[in-house]
Amino acid sequence: MDIHTVLVLSANLADPDLKLLGQLPPETNIAVGNSVEAFQRLANEADVILSWSASGKLLREVFGMCPNVRWVHSRSAGLDTVLFPELVESAVPLTNGRGVFSQSLGEFALCAILYFAKDLRRMIANQQAERWDPFDIVEISGQTLGIVGYGDIGRAVATRARAMGMRILAVKRHGPSLYNVDPLVNQIFPPEERTQMISQCDYVVCAAPLTPETRGLIGEAEFAAMKPNAVVVNIGRGPVIDEAAMVRALTQKRIKGAALDVFDTEPLPAGHAFYHLENVLLSPHCADHTADWTEQAMRFFLAQFERYSEGRPLENVVNKKQGY
Repeated sequence: MDIHTVLVLSANLADPDLKLLGQLPPETNIAVGNSVEAFQRLANEADVILSWSASGKLLREVFGMCPNVRWVHSRSAGLDTVLFPELVESAVPLTNGRGVFSQSLGEFALCAILYFAKDLRRMIANQQAERWDPFDIVEISGQTLGIVGYGDIGRAVATRARAMGMRILAVKRHGPSLYNVDPLVNQIFPPEERTQMISQCDYVVCAAPLTPETRGLIGEAEFAAMKPNAVVVNIGRGPVIDEAAMVRALTQKRIKGAALDVFDTEPLPAGHAFYHLENVLLSPHCADHTADWTEQAMRFFLAQFERYSEGRPLENVVNKKQGY
């Protein structure tokens, strides 16, 4: 049996989920740290790197120290800080936490849709003011939802929206073959036809990863194409949407609203327009933070390690050139 050496990059060395690493085979060598110095002794023999909660800068430095690394795993699903050139160009496989957090994000998207459809902000304001003020609400059954970035998260959104009777459209870089049509989706569009899709939508959910191709994917042209009643929900990466263009559309009320879990700058700076717009619902990048989300992420890594140590195919292997 091979003896493996795992380097675990963690910003918080007291993270309780790190204790789960005790479930690795007893002969496994493990080093946990948040600095280059913590890994110098075992770097030469390391074959696995787990990027648990450290910066992309540290991962890049540690990767450069490990000539025998054979697998890198990232806890997060987003890879925009992980895909540095040396890793991309190497033959080392990279896996990520894709799918671990998708269900919670799907629920958040549905929550956001219902928040605007039922005007929950108005209900809460009336209740706090002790004001009896009946008003009309929107039925989402029969309305159109467009999903930009139809991967695991997009599918989780589509599953829930379809159950509510919504019509589903999606933008996907690589569409299904003629004989592999997704039953959840009425139509799939290539990225260059996204404006055509967006113009039909009552709700636009952005679940795309951040890559050079997706940065600013939703900008002035896309907001101009939206219906006046359109609501934007971003659960992917902040810079996929042109933030300035979105602020203008919301301020001028050219669209109905936005529900945002991700932003260009995090934490969102004090005084930002989003804090003051009544047609915005903010989540501080925690839409997938269930009570056990990090435990789930660690258990996924442990299952991956078992596959790796047994020579079985890894799950969630990233196409490093494409960025997801």
